Amino acid sequence: MQIPAGKKIFFLSDFHLGVPDHASSLHREKLVVKFLDEVKSDAAAIFIVGDLFDFWYEYKKVVPKGFVRILGKMAEITDSGIPMYFFVGNHDMWMDGYFEQELNIPVYFEPRDFEFNGKRFLIGHGDGLGPGDKGYKFLKKIFRNKFCQSLFGILPPYIGMSIAHQSSKSSRALTGESDAKFLGEANEWLISYCKEVLKSAHFDYFIFGHRHLPINFPLKDNSRYINLGDWIRYYSYAEFDGENIYLKYYPH
Repeated sequence: MQIPAGKKIFFLSDFHLGVPDHASSLHREKLVVKFLDEVKSDAAAIFIVGDLFDFWYEYKKVVPKGFVRILGKMAEITDSGIPMYFFVGNHDMWMDGYFEQELNIPVYFEPRDFEFNGKRFLIGHGDGLGPGDKGYKFLKKIFRNKFCQSLFGILPPYIGMSIAHQSSKSSRALTGESDAKFLGEANEWLISYCKEVLKSAHFDYFIFGHRHLPINFPLKDNSRYINLGDWIRYYSYAEFDGENIYLKYYPH
């Protein structure tokens, strides 16, 4: 894709809409909608790189309550001809056609490479990549299993959603403040993942979420690892102008 003159590509992730309560979630949702409204005139494309929701499960006949503002804005943007792309995160991986059919937004379950203005990007949420975290990697295989997803769908929505939200709350309690600090080059697992990929293929930019910490880290051979942070603590996003990429922060 060649970006038209004056246009940009925007990347953002980790809104976790739905937590910790309705009021704060609604405030974040309105800010994201305001941001999308402001950048759409400059956007060649918009990437949402996972964990838009703190939990999302697509029942066959039931849509989770809430989030009408963000879903409506996304539909408006794609209806206007601006492409949007969505990568599932570890909190909203149970997607099954709703975004494609209702919002005209392709959904990706694994990292994927794109090329813009001759620059090569590898984009994904970032969960389960790199060394370590074997427990989550095992759980991810279970969560992604279609049979297991079908079993969960048998539960009435009010029971299934309650279980999921409690599980999400426990997960956040375990990570705590560890998400808030840079762990050093040797201990940042996504940096290790990027370095491993670079052994066999060159990418100018690695764009990930999941880490909840804005990071712009130089790798070898003019390659950079960008972590998008979140819209809970930082309200951060990345912007590619066709030549360079920048981490920015939205006023809130």
